[in-house]
Amino acid sequence: MSGPAPSIAVVGAGKMGSALLAGLWRGEKLGRVLVIEPNPAPDVVELCRAKNFALFARVESSDAPVDALVLAIKPQMLEAAAPALSPLVGPDTLVLSVLAGKRVADLASRLPARAFVRAMPNTPAAVGRGVTGAYPSPGVEPGQLSLAQALLSAVGSVEWVETEELIDAVTAISGSGPAYLFYLAECLAAAGVAAGLPDELAARLARATVEGAGELMHRTPDASPGRLRENVTSPGGTTAAALGVLMAKDGLEPLLTRAVAAAKRRAAELSG
Repeated sequence: MSGPAPSIAVVGAGKMGSALLAGLWRGEKLGRVLVIEPNPAPDVVELCRAKNFALFARVESSDAPVDALVLAIKPQMLEAAAPALSPLVGPDTLVLSVLAGKRVADLASRLPARAFVRAMPNTPAAVGRGVTGAYPSPGVEPGQLSLAQALLSAVGSVEWVETEELIDAVTAISGSGPAYLFYLAECLAAAGVAAGLPDELAARLARATVEGAGELMHRTPDASPGRLRENVTSPGGTTAAALGVLMAKDGLEPLLTRAVAAAKRRAAELSG
């Protein structure tokens, strides 16, 4: 980005808030950074000290508006927290929300801003390997969009969607998706035990296999998952035998389709 270094306030330093803070700014010049967290964990205190971020328990009435206000509190806290945040919000402030289930209309009715970005990161953001789906409200200016991109890129890749309704689908795929893969590792380990392996060995093999397959996809971005699958599947071999079960009409794809549909419905209900 060009121009003056942006001022940023991050409200909430839990898992996602602290992940965003840890990623700031990866080479970008920073202006004032405020962290609002009444009960900071020791690692958050140390992080703020190391990066020279100002850590406060609450917003003071004398605080000036910032360029970007990042909301990383629990969604149910928005109603109570919003009035106290008004000193940080000016006419040119971008409000970037990672609050699950809170729509732009919810934010706009509580904060005196014109520009909002609703974002859905996922838990691998904690290790800089997250993916975030994001939607910008019509009031977001190009410079604010660049600022949001830079903020969210601190924890991984960013994918922008054209309508806010698509955030529910993003939630169902990437927001909840890590849990599906963790459960896959659990199931693979359980299958290993059923096949005769000791519990701990089955767990290690399953975990390492999921980790390694993910890293292989990461390092070969030009190869589709289908191509990578074909690369390890010999005709008539053991992998083909297993895939014959997983790729059956009642196999993994229809099961995941139903699971994602259930997650999307629940996301829509929570966004109400």
